[in-house]
Amino acid sequence: MSTSPVLVARQGIFTSSGQPVAYEFSYRSCHGESLGASEWNAHQHERATSHVLAATFGRADLERVANGRLLFVRCTRAYLVGELPVPRRPDRLVIVVPDTVPIDAEVLAGVRRLRTEGYRFALPSFVSSPAQRRLLPHADYVKVDVRDLDVEGHPVVTLARSYGASLIAEYVETPEAMAHARDLGLTLFQGNLLERAGVLDRASAQIVD
Repeated sequence: MSTSPVLVARQGIFTSSGQPVAYEFSYRSCHGESLGASEWNAHQHERATSHVLAATFGRADLERVANGRLLFVRCTRAYLVGELPVPRRPDRLVIVVPDTVPIDAEVLAGVRRLRTEGYRFALPSFVSSPAQRRLLPHADYVKVDVRDLDVEGHPVVTLARSYGASLIAEYVETPEAMAHARDLGLTLFQGNLLERAGVLDRASAQIVD
């Protein structure tokens, strides 16, 4: 009997010397959904998060896809405020807070609680929005879109590192973008220049409770 695919995308996060230090996992559908993530509603984002967490931490052979490294996963509001449980792996899970999540007092309280439990946090596509500035003191990683560096440049990078977070240059597509990010002091890198996201099928891995 055939097994339905359980797909998830994985892309590495690298040091300037090309050493992988983490992986970011994201949703992939086996049904050919036509809507892009930017058009999803809250329920669709929540379902995508549930799928990624189940395909990674919910399977027995995590190390086959993690290789001992940190795993970055975007988590919706329900996970941040405790309505849905995050995997009990604060040693491995880095919670990425999407910019679609409104940052209110309940979310901030949830982030603080999860940090006391040992979880690390990442902010994607940092542009110094009011919501991002509220989360910045709690971020262990801040991701800066290298496509914005010509416009944003030093001020955004300086703010991004002001609380001690490690900076990740994301969407690195060219050697020039990589060099520019290095010149601005970014030390971690993610993008197709280094590695294209690969799609993994987790259907054969045993489900764990």
